[in-house]
Amino acid sequence: MWTAQLASNVGGWMQTVGAQWLMLSLSGSAAYLAFIQTAASLPVLLFAVVAGAVGDIVDRRRLLLVSQTAMLAASLLLAALTILDLVTPWVLLALLFAVGSGQAWTSPTWQTLQPELVPAGERPQAIALGAVNQNLARAIGPALGGVLVAATDPSVAFVVNAGTFLVVIVAVARWRGARRAAASALPPEHLLPAVRASGRYVRNSPALRAVLARAGAFVFFASGLWALLPAVAHGPLGLGSGGYGVLLGAVGVGAVVGAGLLPRLRARLAPDVILAGSAVVVGAATLVLARTGSVVAAVVALAFGGVGWILALATLNATYQAMLPAWVKARGLAFYLVVFQGGMAIGSAVLGVVAGSAGLRTTLTVAAIATAVVPLLGLLRPMPRLPADELVPASDAPAPIPTADDAAPAGPVLVTIERYATAGAADELAAAVAGLRRARRRTGASAWSSWQDVADPRRVLEQFVVATWDEHLRQHERITVRDQHGLERVAAHAEPGRAPVITHWAAARGSGR
Repeated sequence: MWTAQLASNVGGWMQTVGAQWLMLSLSGSAAYLAFIQTAASLPVLLFAVVAGAVGDIVDRRRLLLVSQTAMLAASLLLAALTILDLVTPWVLLALLFAVGSGQAWTSPTWQTLQPELVPAGERPQAIALGAVNQNLARAIGPALGGVLVAATDPSVAFVVNAGTFLVVIVAVARWRGARRAAASALPPEHLLPAVRASGRYVRNSPALRAVLARAGAFVFFASGLWALLPAVAHGPLGLGSGGYGVLLGAVGVGAVVGAGLLPRLRARLAPDVILAGSAVVVGAATLVLARTGSVVAAVVALAFGGVGWILALATLNATYQAMLPAWVKARGLAFYLVVFQGGMAIGSAVLGVVAGSAGLRTTLTVAAIATAVVPLLGLLRPMPRLPADELVPASDAPAPIPTADDAAPAGPVLVTIERYATAGAADELAAAVAGLRRARRRTGASAWSSWQDVADPRRVLEQFVVATWDEHLRQHERITVRDQHGLERVAAHAEPGRAPVITHWAAARGSGR
């Protein structure tokens, strides 16, 4: 599986080089050149969240086979049209979008497979190998693609990439992974509720949103380096496709070096510091490209840029993954992919259009400054970090109350919990109950509120709505140690020996719902 992934990643970079060089010959426009990155990244923005939910519901092996076969067909069609000289800029972009769509449906599921292919004790190393895989491909693929395109034609790179999809199809077809154990006795989630559950979780997690905001801001401006690099190679540096492959190879070599430096840096520095320093390095590399006409200076700058790029990406990705509980891991990661790839797609398009009017040098200079400055501002408010042991399921989570006739009520469920505060602690109990809002919403509540009795302030009522009874049962399974700490804070201010009164309400018959 790892070897197949490496082959596919190398083939993807070879296709990128061929597509960029073909676009230069078709249009010569910096805007169209930047749209290549947009066409490859936009599908993740559109499909990744749904793909992550599907990967949690259906057979993952079949999903991978279908998505890889679709990418194989799109790459072969691109090669055939190129050979027949029928490719236009928009046809090229459309087929690259089709390949990117297959990748969007693959990525969330593929990321969940790595930890399952090895024993539990080796999972961190397996994840590290995945990062090394991508870095090796970045170092090898562009150089091979540049040499191949220079010696033959872009269509050959497209054929080779199609062949790498076949390698992945064979590896996945031969793989017989262990069947996933059922997480509970509840029936599988349906697609739309699964998507909504992941959205609620991310929306109600300030820690995750903070990482997503930093990732989006960084990649939006840093995308200018990769989107406009072919124009720099073709214009100020006067290089052909082979020389362009060397430039990308320098980025890949730097990325491999950066991956080796990461463990030491993470042991000594906070994630915000690593991200800020890495962004400064990437910004400096972009500035060198904007101002130099020397190929040697560009290669050196890109090697350092590769170091900064992989350090920033690995820091953001690892920080984000570490704050996701197991039940929402794949779907939660899909949101990260959406923000990252969406930032690449939008940033590449915007900066490409700006370069078409303001000029290549000016656009790269602005992108360089913004890339370095934006993460530095993040140091003013460091990213929150959640201990991993607080994200595991709570062993003493409250059990759901059965229904009167063991039949699940139809439609939404209203849950009310009435508590009494100890003497003099009415406000403290009300504040502690208010602190449960995000936890309730993260685990499944679509609406939440709390109330305090006007006549007796010691009496505090919490209520929330869950879409279905099954979703409420899942809510009990999704309570983590972190959520349990919030419930314990509530219990500390509640009257001892007086159990909370929990009531489950279904929509009354004839209510007009």
